[in-house]
Amino acid sequence: MVNLSLYTVRAMVIMDGDGNRLVAKYYSRGPHAQNYKTVKEQKKFESELFSKTRKSSGEVILYDSQTVLFKYVNDAYFYLIGDPEENELLLSAVLNGLVDAISILLKHSIDKRSLLDNLDMVVLALDEAVDDGIALETDPNVIASNVSKRGAETTDITLSGLNEQVFMDMYTQAKERLNIALLK
Repeated sequence: MVNLSLYTVRAMVIMDGDGNRLVAKYYSRGPHAQNYKTVKEQKKFESELFSKTRKSSGEVILYDSQTVLFKYVNDAYFYLIGDPEENELLLSAVLNGLVDAISILLKHSIDKRSLLDNLDMVVLALDEAVDDGIALETDPNVIASNVSKRGAETTDITLSGLNEQVFMDMYTQAKERLNIALLK
């Protein structure tokens, strides 16, 4: 009997062309909690994974008893690590949706520099696609839209608060000027 679970993703890692970590999220919930609990173990796993996949032409491998999907875009490697029994098509949909959403958010300019410059949006996109190991969204347009909305809401709230403060300052200054003019 197959043990069904919502926890489909063990980790998501983005590395540059030299195998250095740019972003990594390891999830430790679910029936098959990941084995890499310390940063040292994670980095060792990532360097071995990079060595194994940097010259590979495929997109899916079984590595260290885990299903690993990867995608190379310009000078960045995107990895999605799942359970060995997990459906590769589901994992592929999550990875492709995430990469396409990041491409939309970065205006189709995915490289190490743009990923680091827009790290906040990249991490938000990761969180929109996968939450604590559960695949939430695969549509890149929805992921990008949700990330964009978060940024827009924050900006709008700040600007509306700023506008109210400006109006209050203008009102106070006008009131003081009127009082001074009346007292003369």
